[in-house]
Amino acid sequence: MHVLVTLVDSDEVAGLVRLRDLLVVWPGDPRLHFLDGSLKASNRDYAAGATAMRRALDIAPDYQLARFQLGFLQLTSGEPFAAQESWGPLFGLSKGNYLRVFVEGLCHMIRDEFSEATVLLEQGIALNSEILPLNRDMELILAELHDRDRPGGTGEAAGQEPVSATQMLLRQASLKATKH
Repeated sequence: MHVLVTLVDSDEVAGLVRLRDLLVVWPGDPRLHFLDGSLKASNRDYAAGATAMRRALDIAPDYQLARFQLGFLQLTSGEPFAAQESWGPLFGLSKGNYLRVFVEGLCHMIRDEFSEATVLLEQGIALNSEILPLNRDMELILAELHDRDRPGGTGEAAGQEPVSATQMLLRQASLKATKH
């Protein structure tokens, strides 16, 4: 798998061809479907990305990273209820698990409970030493949350409506260059 990810990073076209070949040989490997979904999402084919990630979860319902990323893709696509549904099983993880803490923070953000969201996202970043690109995604969200509260930021200003959590995430997702 590491060789495939390295190939995708160095030559995306060759990596995609190799991924398609591997999916034919090993259609039951959830990691391949998750990688396929991540690549499709990074190329802004969000519906196909979500479908591939769902396939990974159909094969391996306990694939926690795929479950988190599917929910995150849904959330950044403006589907907060679908995201919460996808994340549901992650609430069964221990309270110190970074994925659970990230999900709790994002759910607070969905409800526009920004103080709670900020605390939990910061805790999740501190807990996560496994998948550092997730920390970068959460840092982008935290930057939006902090910007929303500063004078002249994206929050409520004179004559303006406050920015909702979904609007902030959609803006953040449109600027994000990382792969899911």
